[in-house]
Amino acid sequence: MKPILTARATFPRDLAPALCAGALLLAALAAPVAPAQAQSTQAPSAEGQVTLELNAAADAGGACQLTLVVTNALETGLKRAAWQVAVFDKAGTVQGLPILDFGTLLPGKTRVAQFALPGRDCGGIGRIVVNDVAECTGQDGSDQRMACLTGLATRNRSDIEFGL
Repeated sequence: MKPILTARATFPRDLAPALCAGALLLAALAAPVAPAQAQSTQAPSAEGQVTLELNAAADAGGACQLTLVVTNALETGLKRAAWQVAVFDKAGTVQGLPILDFGTLLPGKTRVAQFALPGRDCGGIGRIVVNDVAECTGQDGSDQRMACLTGLATRNRSDIEFGL
């Protein structure tokens, strides 16, 4: 059985307002310094695609925690969207085939999710490849697996190679 990793918050509820305020302050301070850089890295999602971005990877509590950003630019909302990824070590050996389950993705919505890869250190991961669509169901119950695979675009902002 393949492990299914579901998106979830990773900080205590009482800490969330402070983190949000801190993030807003950092964004406000960074904006005047490098506006051109922020624009060049924020390419809009192409219409009719789902964009999956590996935004960050950091070691936390004996696991490599991946932060992914997904944008649904399909015409339809997705009741459930999940992709199987292959995790390779630095030597190129597959270390696991977890399923990243993003749950519901509304049309036009961008969502940030974090997934922990237990027992893995981020420095030991060489690359992550989107292997297959585990599930992609439209809001109306229709099978959208082809749209979620052929219409998938990937981006990467981490030190780990990431793609199709």
